[in-house]
Amino acid sequence: MSEIIVVLVVTSIVVGLAFSVLGLVQKQMFAIQANYTNNLELQKLETSLCLDFNRYSHVYFNREENELVLKHELDSVSYIFLKEFIIKAQDTFSITLKLKEFYFDGILTESNRVDAIKLRTTKAFMNKEVFIFKSNDATLYMDKWDLN
Repeated sequence: MSEIIVVLVVTSIVVGLAFSVLGLVQKQMFAIQANYTNNLELQKLETSLCLDFNRYSHVYFNREENELVLKHELDSVSYIFLKEFIIKAQDTFSITLKLKEFYFDGILTESNRVDAIKLRTTKAFMNKEVFIFKSNDATLYMDKWDLN
């Protein structure tokens, strides 16, 4: 009878250790999954911005509306920067930004016209940076086209 009690005690200790290890593994898996989801979301935003920066000839940032507008003669698209989201038409990117900077001709700009954007994410996204730019052609400097 004492041998059965010893076996039950040892078995309960082993099962208890197994469940605690399982809990640690599950926490690690959830962290890996969240990290993967965040990276995928950031890559989708980067791809979308890169395609749009090269598709549209005119890029403007409206500071009052916190909106990036990309236009050409036939079409336009906009990105609205909210606190925890970036919205593009029917797409919503669940990304929290710590910093967004806009450049024109390699200089940090406060004006509307933009040819590059630098985004830095929060700690949840491991403080990653995204830098998107487009090459300007001569027509951009000759064109008096304005959004207003």
